[in-house]
Amino acid sequence: MWYLYRPMPATSLTRAALLRRGAVGGGALLAGGSALALAPAASAVPPDEDLAALRLLLAVELLEVDFATQALAANVLPANATRLLDTIAAQDKAHLTGLSSLLTGAGQVPTTADDIDFSYPSGAFRSADAILKLAATLEELALGAYLGAIGNVQAPRWRLPLGQIAAGEALHVGSLAELAGRPVLGRAFAPSLQMDAVSAALDEYES
Repeated sequence: MWYLYRPMPATSLTRAALLRRGAVGGGALLAGGSALALAPAASAVPPDEDLAALRLLLAVELLEVDFATQALAANVLPANATRLLDTIAAQDKAHLTGLSSLLTGAGQVPTTADDIDFSYPSGAFRSADAILKLAATLEELALGAYLGAIGNVQAPRWRLPLGQIAAGEALHVGSLAELAGRPVLGRAFAPSLQMDAVSAALDEYES
């Protein structure tokens, strides 16, 4: 079940503009340990649908990083929650770097934090409970978004890095559940989200 919030007004790059950014080119992501590295590719240009999916995933990662930055700055989390959220934020920043490299290699101009103004519900950063509840919601959104993308992306070389990021997002979901005293293990088959559902969820945090 996805828990969505009504956002406070904010100006932002529209979702349609975000999906239109860049021109199509070619590139590939290769996994190397815990990092993703860009390498030239002679294969066909990724289809527009794949590029749109990656831009949407990039927006999800930007939202996660922006939220974590504000949550940590609120200084209301206990030490264990602060350490966990700081680790999650560092990994989400690494995801951002990997996705941005992939889009750059495909001839796209990746969206950055300067392009979007996110907004959050009133009281989202007032208490540790409020922060951790919203953090869990955003991580579940990210996991569903990646699983949906993996199921639909047509470029075979992109499936492994997206799967690796999805595994990381699943660990984030489980870690936050454990911290909140909820069951770590969820469904045997985690739910996936299609692009329109991810886009609608992002709308809750953008004007």
